[in-house]
Amino acid sequence: MSWVSLTIGVDAAHAEILSDALFEQAALSVDIHDAAEGTADEQMLFGEPGLPTGEIWLDAEVTALFPEDANIPAIMQAVTQAAGLPNQPRYHLVNVAEQDWVRLTQSQFNPIQISSRLWVVPTWHESPDSSAINLILDPGLAFGTGSHPTTKLCLSWLDKNLQPNDSVLDYGCGSGILAIAALKLGANHVVGVDIDEHAVTASHENAARNTCDFSKIHFVSTHTELDASVSKSVDIVVANILANPLIMLAPILANAARSGGRVILSGILEAQADEVITTYRQWFDMQIAKEQEGWVLLTGTKI
Repeated sequence: MSWVSLTIGVDAAHAEILSDALFEQAALSVDIHDAAEGTADEQMLFGEPGLPTGEIWLDAEVTALFPEDANIPAIMQAVTQAAGLPNQPRYHLVNVAEQDWVRLTQSQFNPIQISSRLWVVPTWHESPDSSAINLILDPGLAFGTGSHPTTKLCLSWLDKNLQPNDSVLDYGCGSGILAIAALKLGANHVVGVDIDEHAVTASHENAARNTCDFSKIHFVSTHTELDASVSKSVDIVVANILANPLIMLAPILANAARSGGRVILSGILEAQADEVITTYRQWFDMQIAKEQEGWVLLTGTKI
């Protein structure tokens, strides 16, 4: 069986009601996302505890999945009316063929060599080098497979710069890949934090998969748990998120780093680097450490 993906451009005021209207028209799934997703104009909706939450994107897109025989013109007419839109919004269609989705997803992730001693190996592959440090990973519903440049930048930095017995905070841990790598590379105490419970679960599972010592590594989802886990400021704070939340998180991450400690920031486009650097210079001596495919890694030493 095949499907059709219907994407509709809409403003913030009508996105939610349009989503509900599409479900009423028997959509199999509906997703609301930023129309500028993946560009420098992408707007983050950020719900970090203690920090303000952004409004829905001013320029949104709603994508719905329907069976291939769905009457799209009739659906568009119905949802336009139901959402109270004065005119039918712009939309486009993409045919979605039948796939073995599990195999397709897995085929996109092969073992990734970070350095001569560090590999990221998906659970469905054999390790190419059994003598290396192999991070055996299944991201589940969390971000972090090792394939994205921002993750590679962080892994490479940890591989080259982490010192034995360093303490590490991985803020926005996703799949746990950076926290697990830090432990495997010699850190003596690692804490991963993520506001997404799915990410915390994936991190725990990946840590167990990598036979991590749970007396030295653990994952939390709230600031209360984080405060209990990080009894003193850490040597390295690493955060691979996106520029806007990194800017909002600056006081929290600065407070977590000890004097002379390091902050490692990724998820930042080249055009966004100056703004992030300016924010963090209140606490850190900042620099651009490396660039890859339009993304930058920022590092800083706490003053």
